[in-house]
Amino acid sequence: MPARLLEAHELITRCDAATLELDGVAPAEGAAVGRIVGQDRARAAVEFGVATRHPGFHLFVMGPPGSGKRSLARHVIEAHALQGGVHRSDWVYVNNFAHPHQPIALELPVGRGSKLRNDMRELVTDLRTLIAAVFESDEYAAQAERINNEFKERAEHALAEVAQEAGKRGLAMIRTPVGFTFAPQKEGEVMSPEAFQALPEAQRSELQKAVSDVQDQLLRVLRAQMRTRKEHVDRLRALDRSTTLLAVEHAVDEVKSRYADLPRVCEYLDAVRADVVENASDFRAHDDEDSSGSHSSERAELARYEVNLMLDAAASPEVPIIEADLPSYQNLVGRIDHIARLGMLLTDFRLIKGGLLHRANGGYLLIDVVKLLQQPFAWPALKRALLKREIRIESLAEMYSLVSTVQLEPEPIPLQVKVVLFGERWLCALVQALDPEFDELFRVVADLGDDMPREPTTQRDLARILANQLRAKELLPASVTALARLIDHGVRLAGDATRITAQVRRLEDVLLEAEHVARSRGQVSVEAADVAAAIAAQRERAARINERLRDAVLRDILMIDTVGARVGQVNGLSVYEVGSEIFGMASRISATSRLGDGQVIDVQRETHLGGPLHAKGVLILSSFLAARYSRLQPHSIVASLVFEQTYGLVEGDSASLGELVALLSSIADVPVKQCFAVTGSVNQFGDVQAIGGVNEKVEGFFDICAARGLDGTHGVLIPQANVAHLMLRDDVVDAVASGRFAIHAVRNVDEALEAMTGLPAGDPGLPSSDTVNGRIARRLHEYSKIRRGEPRGARRRAQVLVRQVVKGGDES
Repeated sequence: MPARLLEAHELITRCDAATLELDGVAPAEGAAVGRIVGQDRARAAVEFGVATRHPGFHLFVMGPPGSGKRSLARHVIEAHALQGGVHRSDWVYVNNFAHPHQPIALELPVGRGSKLRNDMRELVTDLRTLIAAVFESDEYAAQAERINNEFKERAEHALAEVAQEAGKRGLAMIRTPVGFTFAPQKEGEVMSPEAFQALPEAQRSELQKAVSDVQDQLLRVLRAQMRTRKEHVDRLRALDRSTTLLAVEHAVDEVKSRYADLPRVCEYLDAVRADVVENASDFRAHDDEDSSGSHSSERAELARYEVNLMLDAAASPEVPIIEADLPSYQNLVGRIDHIARLGMLLTDFRLIKGGLLHRANGGYLLIDVVKLLQQPFAWPALKRALLKREIRIESLAEMYSLVSTVQLEPEPIPLQVKVVLFGERWLCALVQALDPEFDELFRVVADLGDDMPREPTTQRDLARILANQLRAKELLPASVTALARLIDHGVRLAGDATRITAQVRRLEDVLLEAEHVARSRGQVSVEAADVAAAIAAQRERAARINERLRDAVLRDILMIDTVGARVGQVNGLSVYEVGSEIFGMASRISATSRLGDGQVIDVQRETHLGGPLHAKGVLILSSFLAARYSRLQPHSIVASLVFEQTYGLVEGDSASLGELVALLSSIADVPVKQCFAVTGSVNQFGDVQAIGGVNEKVEGFFDICAARGLDGTHGVLIPQANVAHLMLRDDVVDAVASGRFAIHAVRNVDEALEAMTGLPAGDPGLPSSDTVNGRIARRLHEYSKIRRGEPRGARRRAQVLVRQVVKGGDES
């Protein structure tokens, strides 16, 4: 069958503006669902992942950029949050009086964390007043004086006994600034040294012995007084405790009564009471106290009674949906700050700061996986928190032994959160392959498609969403024709006339630029022409390389023929990307052939300028060539294939049809029309298979032909399977409609040969000079004879045949 010439209506499938039905659409209707049109499978996965509360069923939402991953997750989460059932609590850190380096985490019902903080501040203020007052009371002063007098009398009575004993033995006890001393006396007067020396030896010895005995007695008394002094201090301390307890007990019990339903808070308040009783002096007024009336909790010695409110759930009554803009280690799990004082870095429980996990506790945490993996230690920290189901704040410096100072070890807080990661598919596959714990934690994967079916309901919903984006931003409204033109562009981006791209963000960008164009023109609405201008402007901004390549072709720097015919030369088509734009370009493919041992040389592969897919395509066409023409004889040919004037990597098999046509043309010595370009891959049976980028390839060759002048002979051959993918530009469609350009759809290599050579394909099993396949069969048969070694006559005829081939003569 000959190649099918496509009609103009087959080159583009436009959206009917009348089917969009945008009248009466409220602005909030489209905004509520976000960019989630046509993603039913992904939506069901997200709904399941959000609804289940089992551990390990966290979400990974993957899909191409701009497909609405985050909008879909937020919409489902917000809808599920309205149903309630999520447990939230306030969390505070308080001082651990027994082990200050291990602060205690307390859980309180919503709103009671800040209440506990305020109650503790009021308690400390009240205690300062009460304790100062009770210690200044007459009752306390009387009891303290009684204890002091009692011990003073006991001390004086013991010293009096020593003095009395000294008097009996003729000694006087003298009090000096450095203590007590004894001296001989006579008639109540201390003897002078001369008088003492004048005494008899026996009397002096007796007095010296008396001094020694009395000093021993005094030493025993003083030692007893040390024990008595300790007893005195203990009695005073007991008095202080009982006095403080009298002031504290009622105040603390009053606070405890408000938290009787929270045992851990009551335990903490009991510890507070015991610590206040032991450190009552910290609450007494100081002479150097600030006269400005500052809160007592601001004093350093009373700061240990403060409450560090880590999570105030009452501040946001809704279920928390936290988006992590910078998911670093400290931002995720929290940190412990330090303050510089007297050249040292100090910290305490008040400097513990919560992280994103604390804020999201009881709710949802949304994280971009790229940002997460870019932050050192963040991914292991998140995994550890999810696996242990607790938030443990640790210092990285201590964890990796960078410092040896004593660090705080806050009690971990239980974690109940649903984590949703966003990323492209390759990131999900990468983490899944490299981290065995990934599947244990993120058991629900929602996959957003690159495109969606082009159905009337999908087009209508998409148009409503795009229109509502303009309404939400208070911009010019879009007409239905403009939205229909934008949907056509979405189909073009999908590369399939039966699908629409799921990257709605790209369509929104075009619509916003079209709105700017319409506003600059003084219009009251966005029209189809404005959308077309925005699309053209986006493409023009990325077209620098395309213009340079096309200019090189038009100046014959890059050799692309669009007229005439030549043996072994075909115009192939390729695509390349610049940012988000795709451009098509023609490339010359040439082939040569000669007698040999059945080898097809791929110059791109031999020079390492060809990728594996391109090498696969060449191997396939080599297999097709041998199987079709040399099934019963040696395949006696050596051929070479090359992409001319290419200096980078050639990848893909979409040029294998063009390479095969060039190779067959060389073997058959049949010229190929240069007014045609061809694209398509082939299998081992010669069937033409679909390729990608068909629209850009057709337009790339069309632009070259149009620049040189269309004469009605130019055209492109594409696979029949790609007809359903055509969404060509209006100028290409108009040229085809007027007969100035042609697009042919082919199913197999024989249809391509007939269209590009003008000769019938023929039967490959019948050597003949009237068909392309016949010429190839005849040529390969002659090569096989030469290689096998035929009789002289036959060999001479073969040599003549070879000379004719070399001279480019006709076989006939």
